[in-house]
Amino acid sequence: MEANKPHILLCEDDPNLGNVLKNYLELNDYNVTLERDGRLGLAAFQREKFDLCLLDVMMPHMDGFTLAEEIRDIDPDVPLFFLSAKTMKEDIIQGYKLGADDYITKPFDSEVLLMKIKAILKRNEELNKENENKEYQLAGYHFNPKLRQLTFNGRTQTLSPKENELLKMLAEHLNDLLPREQALKKIWGSDTYFNGRSMDVYIAKLRKYLKDDDKIEIVNIHGNGFRLVVHP
Repeated sequence: MEANKPHILLCEDDPNLGNVLKNYLELNDYNVTLERDGRLGLAAFQREKFDLCLLDVMMPHMDGFTLAEEIRDIDPDVPLFFLSAKTMKEDIIQGYKLGADDYITKPFDSEVLLMKIKAILKRNEELNKENENKEYQLAGYHFNPKLRQLTFNGRTQTLSPKENELLKMLAEHLNDLLPREQALKKIWGSDTYFNGRSMDVYIAKLRKYLKDDDKIEIVNIHGNGFRLVVHP
């Protein structure tokens, strides 16, 4: 797989449409993983990194709406399009309520779909460039996620990749709840008991790094997640 090509997850149970769309997108410089049902689609999303998801609504084993909920738990930001023969207003509204970026009814023009994909990936690329260099002032600490550095009073702690990602997610949810399940699925890949215990160890490490300023703390919201709180 070429790393510079955007990676698309396509879940479509109609083999003809799935293959035609896969070939069309690959001809237009996208890497495409095609799965025939929702369960396989979820397994692929847990296994690989995708830049955009195209989900058929009516699929065996797990429908597109359920798959979208699972994907959103893992990555709330990945662009998500529904492809559906269901044209009822209620279905379209449900799709958007699940965080869809677009709801495309069948039959559709592949060229129009391609233009929509290009537009949203370009928008996300620009947003990612802005966020790539984002730094955080957390009470007396300065946090630079790109360099994985946490600085306090001139002393710098270099964080491990997991420590860095966890603190970044906490900082993005500053003074708000970071759901435990969301952090586990995004950083560890699944919310198993053992991964949960591992995350607790990393939370303890971050608390140790942040102990020199009593204006900041990581609060455990029992059964729900954590809050990074900065007191005035």
